[in-house]
Amino acid sequence: MSKPTTEERDKRKGAAGWCEQRGGDGDGSTGSRDHPQGEDSLDRLTCQLDSTGGASAARHQGALWLELQAFLADLQSAHRRPGTRRFYEQKIEPFICFLANSGIEAPEQLTATAIRRYMMALAETHSPGGCHAYWRAIRAFTRFLLREGVLERDPMVALRAPRVDQEPLEPVSLADVQAMVATCRRSDRDLRDASILVSLVDTGLRAGEAVALNVSDLDVSDGSILIRSAKNHTPRVVVCGASARRALTRYLRLRTDAKSDEPLWLAYHSEGLTGRLTYSGLREIIRRRARLAGIQPPTLHSFRRAFAIEMLRNGADLITLGRMMGHGSLPVLKRYLRQDKTDLVAVHRICSPADRLTKAGRGQQP
Repeated sequence: MSKPTTEERDKRKGAAGWCEQRGGDGDGSTGSRDHPQGEDSLDRLTCQLDSTGGASAARHQGALWLELQAFLADLQSAHRRPGTRRFYEQKIEPFICFLANSGIEAPEQLTATAIRRYMMALAETHSPGGCHAYWRAIRAFTRFLLREGVLERDPMVALRAPRVDQEPLEPVSLADVQAMVATCRRSDRDLRDASILVSLVDTGLRAGEAVALNVSDLDVSDGSILIRSAKNHTPRVVVCGASARRALTRYLRLRTDAKSDEPLWLAYHSEGLTGRLTYSGLREIIRRRARLAGIQPPTLHSFRRAFAIEMLRNGADLITLGRMMGHGSLPVLKRYLRQDKTDLVAVHRICSPADRLTKAGRGQQP
């Protein structure tokens, strides 16, 4: 592959400037707002990896930094979600800072040895899962540089991904959900919170999908909910049962004048209704209800895990369950379905080969 021409590099600088001016779409800046454009902002600044893996306030403004801005602009033009763009920015920026401190400022200087040193430094302060997240981001960045002709060879080819042990994903227990629902009384906030708790465990909604729902997305007659803002950009339908529909109906009765394009769940503050419930607001609801119930606060995603496991226990087939959860890959779905010891003991008691041999020897029906 040929190296970028001067004209192509000028285009990259323009992309970087455009990305800084845009600053994302309000959910997370894709550029540096700490340094306005101009001669001062083009100076090479020293930035370093701190103990948490984040970059210092000063940002490197060399060739690799410009390539990062071009990469972020490419993600934005491809309509990747703000959270995705923010993930890559937060993971790649400290990597570039680490390289700058090592005297590596140009893409052609990037080697497998330099990346390996960075991964070794991360391993001192990060879990294997955290290191793997950085590795994935760097791999995406180098692939982008290959596509653009900036790199002639992929330095990641010689590297192995950090090993991450697959630990069981713990679901929230139904008893804990019931305890949290029991703390909800008859106020607006109580009815809203109860409908959220029951709906999360009954539909397997992702937190981001839940807060993006509008009133029109819910069909109370059959319990179907249209997910427009799915993680994979593919709309899908989930269904809530009679209990969740009753909880939602009680809450919506308080909003008889709600328009179809209004949020399904509203945020409440001291001054009253403020608009759409946010991710952090949803997380705070779960924490508050857990505190009132006297239990450990479950994570938002643990409701989704509980939905998957309980649906499996109750006889749902994997194909339908995958469609409900928005997973096109069976291996991804299986991570949610790691059964606990109780499930394994129950199945083994029914299907034990040795027990069946013993029964057969005694002339009993296996």
